[in-house]
Amino acid sequence: MVDHTTVLIAGAGPAGLVLANLLRAQGIDTLVVERATREQVQTRARAGFLGPNSARVLTEHGLGAGMLHKGWSHGVCAFRGEDGEFELDYSRLGTGEVHTVYPQQDLVTDLVAEYLARGGDIRFGATITGVDPHTATVRYRDERGEGVATGRFLAGCDGSNGVTRHAVPARRLRQDHGVSWLAVLVGAPQSMAAVTYAVHDDGFAGHMARSPEVTRYYLQVPPGDEPGRWPDDRIWAALDDRLRTGAFGQLKRGPVLERRIVRLRSEVGETFQHDRLFLAGDAASLISPSAAKGANLAILEAEVLATAFTAALRGDERPLAAYSRTCLPRVWRAQEFSRWMIDLLHPHGDDFQRALRRARLHSLRDCRAHQNFFAEHYVGI
Repeated sequence: MVDHTTVLIAGAGPAGLVLANLLRAQGIDTLVVERATREQVQTRARAGFLGPNSARVLTEHGLGAGMLHKGWSHGVCAFRGEDGEFELDYSRLGTGEVHTVYPQQDLVTDLVAEYLARGGDIRFGATITGVDPHTATVRYRDERGEGVATGRFLAGCDGSNGVTRHAVPARRLRQDHGVSWLAVLVGAPQSMAAVTYAVHDDGFAGHMARSPEVTRYYLQVPPGDEPGRWPDDRIWAALDDRLRTGAFGQLKRGPVLERRIVRLRSEVGETFQHDRLFLAGDAASLISPSAAKGANLAILEAEVLATAFTAALRGDERPLAAYSRTCLPRVWRAQEFSRWMIDLLHPHGDDFQRALRRARLHSLRDCRAHQNFFAEHYVGI
């Protein structure tokens, strides 16, 4: 059995679901093929910081009701180091914009529901076993057996571990930053009013609110470390030490709901398209989580791609031909700032390098031009 559609989409993350919703709003037939179950897609905890452009896309296209109802604005971040703590109210710096905090699993749940309400079709639990970019075809396997789906165009939105990116024969530029984080999700309210970045000789620590009841913490760990080596007591001891709770107040504790290792690496394809296949989100470019850009890039690329597909189906293929050229400059700007954040937050090198890092923090604390640079790049893409 072969399923035919106009735009076939691999992956039901933010990129694939925003793209699918925007196309359905234009009356374009779509089919989404996703390897995870619906429950897995709607419960996996990921990033929760939406930039103003992402919030605009969601709101303008009728996809932001949940975000507007349950999300909240965030415009301050704090840095802790050996010289104390300082806050940056980035809502009053740079372009004067803020983030919207809304957990990605909640956004995905909203997008799935809206897509189905718009008449969309999702094949959950379908593992893609083959991709043909020349015929916009995927072969997949699900509980019913082997299946084939084909479209006029194929959008690869199945992430950095998906199969569609391997079907684009262009070179991919890669950077392993030599840094790993233990990502910890805790069932407790946030302990600080702001997102907090702690610079410590033992390694970076971070605090990010996800909801009124859940907080995300990050701990820098040695490359190759494993989550099982970090029992609860060791996690809290490291957080207390690196976040300097003796000086700034104790953390609100709760059960550890999730612990996983995140390796900070980046990867960008020289092009995001090949024949009838077009990549978006992490399938197109992987970015380290140090600056909260991944989901935001995915949403913006989905908007660009939806506009290009719509134009092509109406006879104008110029926006589709220019898709990679349109997206790559903002991807590289985001990559550059992500690398800047990595260098700022993580101890590395000799005493000279550590002194430079300390000087960067002092400049960020004291220099308005430096603060404006940070604010503009932290919020925007």
